[in-house]
Amino acid sequence: MRCPHCGSEQCQVVADTQVETKGYGAGKGCCGFIIFGWVGLLCGLCGSGKTKSSTQHYWVCHNCGNKFRL
Repeated sequence: MRCPHCGSEQCQVVADTQVETKGYGAGKGCCGFIIFGWVGLLCGLCGSGKTKSSTQHYWVCHNCGNKFRL
């Protein structure tokens, strides 16, 4: 693989992973409050703590530091 910026062949594949965690849902908490009263505010916690991850792969040139995809 050649770097499109400098033409060097010293490139390496790198994987970048991002993880997102859900927190308190204000909409669910408000609906729970309307239906169940003060205890219904706990409905906003339903589904919290779930994680969602996404991984992106790209090339990095060791010569110039350019990041690029194919």
